Amino acid sequence: VVRIGATTEGRKEILGLQTGMRESGQGWKELLVDLKARCLSIAPDIAVGDGALGFWKALEEAFPSTRHQRCWQHKTLNVLDKLPKSLQPNAHRDLREIWLSENRASAEAAMMIFAEKYAPKYDRAVDCLVKDRGALLTFFDFPAEHWTHLQTSNPIDSAFARVRHRTVRMKGALSLDTARLRVFKLIIAAGKSWPRLQGQNQLPKIVRGVQFHDGIEVATQEISAD
Repeated sequence: VVRIGATTEGRKEILGLQTGMRESGQGWKELLVDLKARCLSIAPDIAVGDGALGFWKALEEAFPSTRHQRCWQHKTLNVLDKLPKSLQPNAHRDLREIWLSENRASAEAAMMIFAEKYAPKYDRAVDCLVKDRGALLTFFDFPAEHWTHLQTSNPIDSAFARVRHRTVRMKGALSLDTARLRVFKLIIAAGKSWPRLQGQNQLPKIVRGVQFHDGIEVATQEISAD
């Protein structure tokens, strides 16, 4: 299990790596608690991931104030899996209409249209989508420049491309410690070529607690009393 974060300059950096089962809440909790012990005193504003229940449970215990953003790529695959193959291309376009909307209101309207269109025959697909409605639209409360990084877990998934490429072609790691060290070194090497996150100029604002609505900074108005 690996956690990657971003600096205020937009650089992606590995924050923690631990051997464990992907769905294990205990494994994720140990990783998050370790980060707190290493002086991560300020809780992250948002965490992006797929439906791994172990991660979300551990996150709520370690950083209860951190907001959840479900990965749209994983959610799309889960929804499509509950529809006939003949309907999947159109349904995929309908789902893209939701998360590529310009604002939350449009996204919610597109989600309602999807539900009305497919619920009569494919209620399982609709339930899979709407049950995570809130967590799927969290990104609208962050800078628009960051949406492409927040809508999916691709920033971390893509980071493993080089690791997978090398480990698949290598022989056995001989031991758990050797495997862990090999993966760690590969990630560190790959990290040197990771592109920066877009909208890095907005990251300091997030750190300062500046609010955003539909991707736009909310201007604070000072009201003076006579």
